[in-house]
Amino acid sequence: MNASRRTIPSAEGQRQLDALHRAVTKALEKKRRLGQYAVTWQDGKPLVAGEDAPDVELQGARHS
Repeated sequence: MNASRRTIPSAEGQRQLDALHRAVTKALEKKRRLGQYAVTWQDGKPLVAGEDAPDVELQGARHS
């Protein structure tokens, strides 16, 4: 699979993507307000961010 190849989603597919984006945004905002850390993906590597992020290094993770 070529990750750089982008296709335009159907109208239904776009609605699903929009719903997922809203859900993830809401979940990350809730974690931020509660002071919880989150693990996200950035530049092909996991990124651990938040006030209570563990000191344990994930493989390839960076703390912010």
